[in-house]
Order: sequence, then structure tokens, then C-alpha cells
Amino acid sequence: MTAINSNKKTMILVTGACGQIGTELVKALREKHGRDKVVATDRHFASDSLQETGPYFKLDVLDKYELENLVCSLGITQIYHLAAVLSASGENNPLATWNLNMESLLNVLEIARQEKLDKVFWPSSIAVFGPSSPRINCPQHTVTEPTTVYGISKNAGEHWCMYYFEKFGLDVRSLRYPGLISYSAKAGGGTTDYAVDIFHQAVAQGEYVCFLREDTLLPMLYMPDAIRATLELMDAPAEQITVRTSYNLAGLSFTPAELAKAIQTELPGFKISYQPDFRQTIADSWPGSINDSEARNHWNWEPAYNLNAMTADMLKHIGPNTSEKNG
Repeated sequence: MTAINSNKKTMILVTGACGQIGTELVKALREKHGRDKVVATDRHFASDSLQETGPYFKLDVLDKYELENLVCSLGITQIYHLAAVLSASGENNPLATWNLNMESLLNVLEIARQEKLDKVFWPSSIAVFGPSSPRINCPQHTVTEPTTVYGISKNAGEHWCMYYFEKFGLDVRSLRYPGLISYSAKAGGGTTDYAVDIFHQAVAQGEYVCFLREDTLLPMLYMPDAIRATLELMDAPAEQITVRTSYNLAGLSFTPAELAKAIQTELPGFKISYQPDFRQTIADSWPGSINDSEARNHWNWEPAYNLNAMTADMLKHIGPNTSEKNG
């Protein structure tokens, strides 16, 4: 395996920094390592807050030359590669989704190998599972037969990450994120995005039309827990990281009806109705709950938020005095 130069100073590159995860992860990384040590990139123009808190470059991760030039010129030692097309959006253009999700990952892995970077983080997803995977308490090692191009790309990506670790000694680490819930970024085209949009609609309109059935159980994670899990994984000693595809990660599982009830505790006038669309088929192919015992045992992962705590915190951050808007 490639020896890591302990004298190198940490310099981090984040791709897809304008997305749901990137927005929060860049902030956390800059708080941890310093604003000038975390370079944010995306193919979109960044928000003022993202640009004002540290260096930002407009970057197309499919342009390997441009990516490599940035890595070398800035002395990058770690890459957090977040750029991807998500599940629901991906079904609208499968070939473009495959191209972005896979080619960008291979660009990152190759550059990291060539330049002997210290670490790479790449997010996988519960989308790697399919109808043949266990529905409840889905284990780390099980059948993965995804039904979306997003899930197919994540499944393939997990094996590429393991290949680069085993073949070249590249320290690639990954998490299978469940649905992520955040107040700071809008939904980004995922099947679990109802659990983000519902809060904004509850505050703004007092009602929400859900695109999944009321009894659709899915695994979720509040963004503060997701960011902490990512940092803890990357900080863990290499010898503790024995899953080199991607770690199962769980926080809480709930249905739209259960989430609506939790919101009604804070906003008694909130109403929900249901009009399932094509995303229901995707949701039905995923597990309802995840077994993340290996993450807990290997690097001491443990979520901090339950459904009620997450709901109260989301509503507090989305708007002041939310209880008065729909009471």
C-alpha cells in the first residue's frame, strides 16, 4: 500500500459543493480545518455564503484535465467527491446520469491514485438495494440488485472504490446514505425528498401533497448526523475501516404519515394528502430500515436525532415562530 506522507498539510477539495450534502459538509470542513484549507467546486455558480467563507472554483468533474490541474496546483491531499445525479432525476435521463456518476468517480479515483492523495470520500446510497434485498433491518452484506440507474451507478461505484483500495492502496471511504433531511438546502431530485419539502410546505402553506403513499417506510437521517458520520468516518484510523465498498448508515425510519403526525405536534393545523407518482415504485424497491451495526462497531457511529427532535429542529430553522403560522 502507498505510504502516506505525514508531513503533508491537509488540503481538501469538495466536488458538488452546491448540493444538499455539499452545502453543509463544506461548512463543517472549513470549521474543522480552516477556511483556506477547503476548496469548494461545482459546475454551478455558488451561493454568496459558499464563496464568502472560502475558496470556490467552477468545475466540471467530467473534465479530467481541469480537475487534475486544480488538484495539482492547489496541493490537494483529500477529495470529497459529491457530484452526482440523484435517483428520481436520474430516471429522466439514464445515460447522462450513468455518465456523470461513473465517469466523474473514475476521474477522481485515477487522479487520487496518480497524485498519491491521502484519502477520498465518495457517498453511496441505499439505492444500491433492490426488491430482492431484505426489507427490514437490511444488513451490510446482502443482495444488491438496484432498479434505478442511480442505484446501478452507486453499486458499480462501490466496487470501483474497493478495487482502487485493494489494487493501489488508495484510502477510499464511503457511506450508504439513507434519505437525508436538511433545512439549509432544497430537495435535489431524490425519492426521499418528500421528507425535506414537507417541512417547507408545512411552514409556507400549512399543507402538503405527498408523492408517496402514507405507509411508505423508508430509512432517513438528519443532516447534522450525516455530516458528523462523514467526518467521523474520515477521521477513523485506517485499520478500523474494514468495509471498503460502503458502510450502511442508519438514523431513523418513518412513513409520511408518521412524519406528518410529528409535524402536527408542532403545527396543529398542518394537513397532508397523498398522490403517489413514479417515485413510489422506486421507494417500494428500497428497504424500510437499515442495519448499520458494522459502522457502529468499527468506528463507533451513533445517531443523535430521533423523529421528534429532528422535526422540532427543522421547523425552528426553516422559519421563526412557525407554530403561529399554521396553528
